Amino acid sequence: MRQLTFIKKGRVEGLEVPEPQLTDSLQAIVRPFVAARCDGDCVPLFRSLTNLMNAGIALHVFDPIVTDVLGRKPFQGPFAFGHECIATVQAVGEDVHRVRVGDQVIVPWAISCGQCFPCQNGLTARCTKSGNTMFSAYGFGSAMGSWGGAVSDQLLVPFADAMLLPVPNSLEPISIASASDNIPDGYRTVAPHLQRWPGAPVLIVGGAARSIGLYAAGVAVAMGSSQVDYVDHDRERLEISESLGANPIQIPRGSIWLAKNHPAKAGRYLISVDASASADGVRFALRSLAPGGCCTGVGYYFFKNAKLPLAQMYFNTTTLHVGVSNPRSDLPDLLELIASRRFQPEKVTTLVASWEDAPQAFLQDTTKVVIHRPSAKL
Repeated sequence: MRQLTFIKKGRVEGLEVPEPQLTDSLQAIVRPFVAARCDGDCVPLFRSLTNLMNAGIALHVFDPIVTDVLGRKPFQGPFAFGHECIATVQAVGEDVHRVRVGDQVIVPWAISCGQCFPCQNGLTARCTKSGNTMFSAYGFGSAMGSWGGAVSDQLLVPFADAMLLPVPNSLEPISIASASDNIPDGYRTVAPHLQRWPGAPVLIVGGAARSIGLYAAGVAVAMGSSQVDYVDHDRERLEISESLGANPIQIPRGSIWLAKNHPAKAGRYLISVDASASADGVRFALRSLAPGGCCTGVGYYFFKNAKLPLAQMYFNTTTLHVGVSNPRSDLPDLLELIASRRFQPEKVTTLVASWEDAPQAFLQDTTKVVIHRPSAKL
């Protein structure tokens, strides 16, 4: 079968690899027919990182836990690429009962059993039964287990009943191409807090997490936030944020503006999101909070000594939440919101291409790339 494989910065190729086989009664084999480029995929695609990250670890600039997560040669190819996809179920083990052959399903990025303590408590990305690596996931190579990648002819799903979620008949698969990771990653930054504080104002600092901040903006508008301010330097993302109903605020590129323009004592937002993946972005999002507010960071924060405004956080009773997304936990409520059409995630997509054009499409410098091919007829 063909599998899109990351080779090095600026190069991905479709290669022939062995087909997966069912080896357990809880497994399924699926055929992806819609896939998306995760914001995190842009890191190795556009930057030569392996030597830089190893140097950062050796010089004690990066937190050494990076090697536990990404291996001793972070993002070094070749490895199966991609971890966001919609797929058709092709085969199931005898103990799989919730999905059937022919179903169109969302495949979450992280492997999860649905039964261990983290899974039962919503932390499906930290499943304790999915392997010996810190995370078990598609599209990151052996550092997260040899599960393959989402841009493949076939994919093995180990805990099919726990992981796979059927696509509702009312939704077009292309519109939820990033439901495996980025869309629920944006959802979890604002939805729980707006349920707690209906109408609360929201600030989003856009940037490296190209689409996640925009999904957060769309969800916040859909859930009735009184004001959703989206701060970014990128014109394409600012225009998308406006189409979602947010208030776009253009700032200069770089971190100087963020460092100089944060409130000295307290801001006016109860909810803030950092999608810049920078320490300056996190600090700006934190300092912009009103007393009792909550900030969620969604980027890769590799640096060992990222300074936080702890005194201001203390006096304002601020909460900072960082961590990976756990899409399997959030998807049921998220899909209901999308089905209502109050939130339209397809507005974030800036390039739709054919499956065969994936090597070129994924290298385009744009916000959200989606590829597709006809779904399997079974």
